[in-house]
Amino acid sequence: MTFLAVVEGDAGGWHVDRDALTEAIRARWAEVEIDSSHRSEVRSLIWRFDTEYGPREAYLHEDGTCLYMDVWEEDVIWLAIAFRRLVPMHLCLVFCDEGYTIDVRLPTGTSEAELMALVNAAG
Repeated sequence: MTFLAVVEGDAGGWHVDRDALTEAIRARWAEVEIDSSHRSEVRSLIWRFDTEYGPREAYLHEDGTCLYMDVWEEDVIWLAIAFRRLVPMHLCLVFCDEGYTIDVRLPTGTSEAELMALVNAAG
């Protein structure tokens, strides 16, 4: 299942710092393969890494305001929080799955435990 962390509304020209996001991802998975070839609007930068559940990936929309995550639950929560930390406070970030069965706001300063509680309450 694919999850998304996406800026809701007008980002006012903001986009995530790709280097800072790469650094955050490498802090969790030392062995990260980065594919920066522009494959599509949705897959403009791809990070591939091995988890305890096998190979997974995350990829960034070309406008830099949406992170797609094809990872296991604990890793998706961690990635969403890592992305939130790079998003300015004034921007609203939404965490959802591709079918919108989970759709929660992700306020600045949210912890992994708090996001897990929001996801469990929504699901």
